[in-house]
Amino acid sequence: MEKRGAVAEPQPEHVEKKNVIPLLTPFKMGPFHLSHRILLAPLTRQRSYNNVPQPHAILYYSQRTTKGGFLIAEATGVSDTAQGYPQTPGIWNKEQVEAWKPIVDAVHAKGGIFFCQIWHVGRVSNQDFQPNSQAPISSSDKSLVSQANGVDIGQFTPPRRLRTDEIPQIVNDFRVAARNAIEAGFDGVEIHGAHGYLIDQFLKDQINDRTDQYGGSLEKRCRFAQEIVEAIANEIGADRVGIRLSPFANYMESGDSNPEALGLYMAESLNKYWEDGNKAVAEGYADLVVYWSNILGESGFA
Repeated sequence: MEKRGAVAEPQPEHVEKKNVIPLLTPFKMGPFHLSHRILLAPLTRQRSYNNVPQPHAILYYSQRTTKGGFLIAEATGVSDTAQGYPQTPGIWNKEQVEAWKPIVDAVHAKGGIFFCQIWHVGRVSNQDFQPNSQAPISSSDKSLVSQANGVDIGQFTPPRRLRTDEIPQIVNDFRVAARNAIEAGFDGVEIHGAHGYLIDQFLKDQINDRTDQYGGSLEKRCRFAQEIVEAIANEIGADRVGIRLSPFANYMESGDSNPEALGLYMAESLNKYWEDGNKAVAEGYADLVVYWSNILGESGFA
């Protein structure tokens, strides 16, 4: 006989759901299957002597790798003008590419997914880091006040405003760096477009005072970042490209008068770019397309 009022025993699936830790659930990111949602952020280490990654980085990154885990390498310069901190790695020449290979291999050997963060510091530099002791380049010739950078007091040389005809070369430097990252074995790249570095120096109206097609209106200030994303996506595939943005940050004097509008415009413009996936599937260039929407986060990966 049925006992009225008896409490039913919980079903196994209910128990399992109750004990699930969201951070440890799997996630599919484009072609990559992540086993959990805890990522290693890019952490500047300043141990790449002469801008060449060192063998000790094999241990550093492999210690932080889990099967199906996602890691983003420390910020890595796209050219010899991209440096602004001592002993940071680069990926613009063959020696650097070869030095990265065993590091990437060690991460892959433990089942990790590894992206390279590529950057150009722009005016956050001084002539000691620049070839032939030249002035750092930027969207503007506005000087940056000396300030603490986490290691010491950064001393900055007044920058040189890039000529309009020089900008395609910088875009190409990012494209080549992305190609080199793939040659080194990385699974993709994150473009550093945040925190007052070169791309952010074009995006933010506190810095960008240009009057050409790369300055003035919101659309023009975003052109440089969009051209870099497009060039890299065409080179290695959009599903292997992310960008880091910080519209609300004011690091390195990189504020904007309307950060919300800036962030929304960049998100919408890049989403439109990736929406070309419909065409790619229709024309047989791809079977699956992923859209990443968390592009506005201060440390966001898109």
